[in-house]
Amino acid sequence: MSFLVPIVMFGWIPVVLYLFMRIPAQRAVIVSFIVAWLFLPVAEYALPGLPDYTKMSATCYGILLATFIYDVGRFSSFKFSWIDLPMLIWCLCPLASSITNGLGAYDGFSTVLTQTLTWGVPYFLGRIYLNNLSGLRDLAIGIFMGGLVYVPLCLYEIRFSPQLHRILYGFHAHPDFGQTMRYGGWRPTVFMIHGLPVGLWMMAASLVGIWLWHTGVIKQLWNIPMKWLVAAVLITFILCKSTGAYFLLLLGVGILFVGKHFRTALPVFILIGLICSYLYINSQTETYVSDQIISNVSSVVPADRIQSLQFRFDNEELLVDKARERIVFGWGGWGRSLIFNDKGEQVTVPDSLWILAFGETGTVGLASLTTSLLMPVLTMFWFRCPAELWPKRQASPVAVLTVAVALYMVEFLLNAHGNPVFVLACGGLSGLVVKRKQLAFQMVLKCICMRVPL
Repeated sequence: MSFLVPIVMFGWIPVVLYLFMRIPAQRAVIVSFIVAWLFLPVAEYALPGLPDYTKMSATCYGILLATFIYDVGRFSSFKFSWIDLPMLIWCLCPLASSITNGLGAYDGFSTVLTQTLTWGVPYFLGRIYLNNLSGLRDLAIGIFMGGLVYVPLCLYEIRFSPQLHRILYGFHAHPDFGQTMRYGGWRPTVFMIHGLPVGLWMMAASLVGIWLWHTGVIKQLWNIPMKWLVAAVLITFILCKSTGAYFLLLLGVGILFVGKHFRTALPVFILIGLICSYLYINSQTETYVSDQIISNVSSVVPADRIQSLQFRFDNEELLVDKARERIVFGWGGWGRSLIFNDKGEQVTVPDSLWILAFGETGTVGLASLTTSLLMPVLTMFWFRCPAELWPKRQASPVAVLTVAVALYMVEFLLNAHGNPVFVLACGGLSGLVVKRKQLAFQMVLKCICMRVPL
């Protein structure tokens, strides 16, 4: 490990404080989250009585401290609402899981603190800082710019293998370097733990870039026409070799353009219904839909990816069977939801977030996590931002971020690599949904009704 790691990790909080001094607080939050996620090392330090110190916990600590010092009135602007209840339950659920499994209240409170820092704090910061059109617009642009900055870094690792984390920080982020090989080449990891979160980020950047360019929100950046920048991000994303992310991008683009041309958000509602149905069938019944999925995609997906998908589903079936033994609040932590052989060796690999949530926190945890991510999507498109608004410049960043959050939930059906930037976006969308004065949306609606161009 390089000497830079502790300097960067523990020096990040002062950097966040400096950002709050130099730029508006709303943008400081966005810059802090995106820069930390994209560039800080994948490292952690154990702190007594506190969650492990990671790049995202450092970011949350820094923003909370900066808010207390420079913008303390922001805390009082938060008004708890019905839309926040699922996230609150998700953060508190580990306490019930620990107590019902005899792990004790101390273990429960410790896990609650970790869960709150990982999920609750980014959501809360989104609620108080990004609960308006300008904040969500800046976040969307920030995601795209983050993808742009990653273009040369990804191309370097695609050509020379994932080495940037080792070169700068002295170690590889993931212990299994073999997972960086894909289709006879390299899959970049840059400064993330795996190639999957890189692919997800570049997918989101491509989706945001395509939609903001198409709707005219951004015409150029750094005096470069937007079409060339979008092409650069899109080509790099394709070269990242993330098969699942390809499907997510096509799905996201399809949803947005169907919404534009047919003025309906029905594809999103169908997607939400499919996600909920999949989770219900697999967690609450003894019926598995994995065989049908495998047979349907086998004709269009390479054989090695089919084998990987089959491996995931086989593991999930074993883990679900065990999770049903503690169906309400799950098994709690410490690997109790996993399966071991007589020698104490782990024989199952939980790849997806939903199976981890179901195994550790049961039906209550899985339902609260799913609702906390999908409720802002459903309510935004149903009540605040109907499909006829999606192509309008004022509303298009909100539309594309909402679709991105929905795709993030789809990703959780297969993988467990979290991304706090999407949780931040989820908080911002929730804040916009429950905001009492929706003057911006009212203005857009009025212009549409009067057929006034925006």
